[in-house]
Parts: sequence; structure tokens; C-alpha cells
Amino acid sequence: MSESINSVIGLQLKRARTDKGWSLDITREHTGVSKAMLGQIERGESSPTIAKLWMIANGFNLPLSYFLREIANKDSPQQVLNSEDSLIVSSLFPFDESTKMEVLSLTLSPQHQHMSLPHNKGVIEHIIVVEGEMEYFLDDQWHTLLQGEVIKFNANKTHGYRNLSQKNVTFHNIINYINH
Repeated sequence: MSESINSVIGLQLKRARTDKGWSLDITREHTGVSKAMLGQIERGESSPTIAKLWMIANGFNLPLSYFLREIANKDSPQQVLNSEDSLIVSSLFPFDESTKMEVLSLTLSPQHQHMSLPHNKGVIEHIIVVEGEMEYFLDDQWHTLLQGEVIKFNANKTHGYRNLSQKNVTFHNIINYINH
């Protein structure tokens, strides 16, 4: 992530803490992210992974795209939330308070797997495979999804995505925060 994105994420984390009146210790208790890591993120010194951002968002009961609110709708409609060697997560539509939804685009590199910890109760994910073939993990087993296929599930349990092919796979993830 670029320095400006790290700065925005840090400012948004500090804003969320301030709004709740939480210290770093209380934030650690709610998010499961160490106090040292939270401090580094707030200062823009750390590039948090998508897994860390989800942990923080869940702890605050916030949508993932909350962390990019200040740079959304500027030069590019698609904001990269996370870019690791084998996973790119972009925001297509940031969280909308009226619909309680956000839309992400995820691209998995060949032979890559991403596991996600349970999200808060009431979070529903809708997966639409845009390009390629992938598998999703739910209820302790892997299931295949082909291009154009869809699945919807309650995301309050461990779930994951993997690409067993030799080409990138791209899918859209519509996340609905029903109890938000």
C-alpha cells in the first residue's frame, strides 16, 4: 500500500477509536490486534493486511471500506485496499449507509488461498465469479465456483477462497452488514 493509503487508514483508525472513546488497550481487546501493531497502523508506519483490516473493522463493527472513506471518489473509482503478492482487494463501491452494503473486487493469483476469520453476526457475503474458476471454503469443506456462478452465505464463520488454476481469478464480493 502506498504511504497515503497507510496514512488514511491510520487516521480512520484513530477516528474510530476517538468516536468510541477507546484506548489502544481497549481496541486490542475488541479487535485481537496487538497494541504495538495498532499504534504502527495509526501512525501510518505499517501496511496492514486485509486480514488485519477485517479484524479491526469487526472489532469496531465497521465496514471494511470505512478505512478508505477519505480517498474514495477522487481520481479512481476503484480504490485498492490491499495489494499483496498473491491477493489484490479493491473497493468498487464503498459502504453505503442506506443499503448497508459495500462491493469489493478480489483477484487471487494462481495457487493462492485466502482464509478469513468469522465476521460479525449479520454480515452476509455474496460472491460472483467474474473471471476464472475458484473454490470457496464454508462449513469445513471446499466448493467449486465457475465463471459466472454465485454463492451467498452468512460470514460469521470461518470461510475462505482459493485459486487452484494457473491463471488469476477475479470475483466480486458484495458484503451486506444487516445489523450495522
